[in-house]
Amino acid sequence: WGSRRFSLVMLLSRRLFDSRVSQLPGVIPAIQSQLPTLKEWRQDIHMHPEVGFTEHRTSELVAKRLESWGIQVTKGFAKTGVIGVLHGKQAASGATGSFKALGFRADMDALPMVEENSFAYKSKTPGAFHGCGHDGHTTMLLGAAQYLAATRNFAGTVNFIFQPAEEGVGGAKTMVEEGLFEKFPCDSVYAIHNWPGMAEGHVGLRTGPIMASVDDFDITITGVGGHAAIPHRTVDPLVIGSQLVLAFQTLISRQINPLHSAVLSVTQFHSGSTYNVIAGHAKLAGTIRTFDESTRQFLFVRLKEVAEAICKSAGAQVEVNIIECSPATVNHQRETELAANVARLVVGPEKVNTNIEPSMAAEDFAYFLQKVPGSYIWLGHGGKIGLHNPKYDFNDNLLPIGASWFVKLAETLMPFRT
Repeated sequence: WGSRRFSLVMLLSRRLFDSRVSQLPGVIPAIQSQLPTLKEWRQDIHMHPEVGFTEHRTSELVAKRLESWGIQVTKGFAKTGVIGVLHGKQAASGATGSFKALGFRADMDALPMVEENSFAYKSKTPGAFHGCGHDGHTTMLLGAAQYLAATRNFAGTVNFIFQPAEEGVGGAKTMVEEGLFEKFPCDSVYAIHNWPGMAEGHVGLRTGPIMASVDDFDITITGVGGHAAIPHRTVDPLVIGSQLVLAFQTLISRQINPLHSAVLSVTQFHSGSTYNVIAGHAKLAGTIRTFDESTRQFLFVRLKEVAEAICKSAGAQVEVNIIECSPATVNHQRETELAANVARLVVGPEKVNTNIEPSMAAEDFAYFLQKVPGSYIWLGHGGKIGLHNPKYDFNDNLLPIGASWFVKLAETLMPFRT
C-alpha cells in the first residue's frame, strides 16, 4: 500500500495545472492536477441531486470512494450521513494543547427547487437542485481525503464528516444527537462554504458569529367571521393580524439593543376567500434571525406575549408555534486564527479577510460548534448569481483550493515528526 500511495502522488503530480488557480501559492500540485477528475465528480453529483435525508446515491458514492482509498467508513449515520476515519503515519504527540483528532465536514444535500440552467450536467431529478454548492463542498472534501489517504503526512486522526440534510432539515443536529463526537472524537472541527459575491479564491472568516440563528413561527388567529357589511358583529382576524405585523416590527426597533442585530420578518399572511365575508381565521408565518442567543430567546418570549396581548384585547384567540431551527454559527477564536493561518498558506495573506461581515443567512454547522471548538469559513466563488438562485452553479476552480485547505489543516495542526 505504501508504494501504491507513492505512485499515486507521483502520477497526480505529473498532470497539467489549471493556470488561473495554480497561481495561488499553496494549492497542492497533486490536487490541482486532479481538477479534471474533481470536476467530473462534482458535476455527476450536481446531475443527481438528493434533498435532505434522501442522499442515498450520494452517500454510497462517497462511501465507495473513501473505502477504495483505504479509509475506514461508517455508513448510515444520521440516516444518510457517512463518516470516514483516517489515521496518519504517526499517533498524535499527546503534548499539552496539541490536536489528536480533527473533524472536516461537508454537506451533501440539495435544495427542493427547480434548476433553470441548460448545461449538460443540469439536474435530472425533478424538484431537486444543488443550488447552494453542496456538490462542490462534498467534492472538495473527497479530494482532500484522497490526497491524505495517499500521503498520511500527519500525526493523529482525521474524521471526514459527510453530513446529510443541512438545508433546514436538521442534519447536523441529528448527527450530534446520535453521538457524532462521542463515537468519533474531535479536538476541533472545520467546514468551508463557497460564497458568491466574494472574489474567486479569496477567503472570509471571523471570530464569533459568522452566520445567524434561524427560527420560524406560525400564528393562527381565531376570531368571529361574518358578513363584510356588518363588521361590528365580527371579531376580524385580518385586522388583528395586521396589528401583529406592525407590533412585531417594534420588537426589533424599540426593544432590541441596536448593537445586537436581529431580523423578524412576517413572510406569510392568509385570511379570507371572497369579497363580502370577514373570515373567522387568519394565519401568519415568518422567520427570526439573530447572532446572540439571549436576543434569540428574548424574541421567542416577546413574540408570543405581544401576539397574545393584542388578540386578547380584540376578543380573539391565538396559537403561536415557534419552530427552533438552528442557533447562530459562532466561530471559536483559537481555531479561527489557525484556520486563517492555513488559508494564508493556500491563497496568500492578501486574499484572507479575518473580519468579514457576518450574514443573516443560517447554517446548521452551528450545532457542531456548540459541541466542539472549530471554525467555518467562506471561499470566494467569484460569481454574481447568489446561492439558492435557480441559475446558480458551483465554480469548479474552487475545488483544489478547498481540498488543499483541508489537507494543510491536517498537516499543520497535526504535524508529522521526521
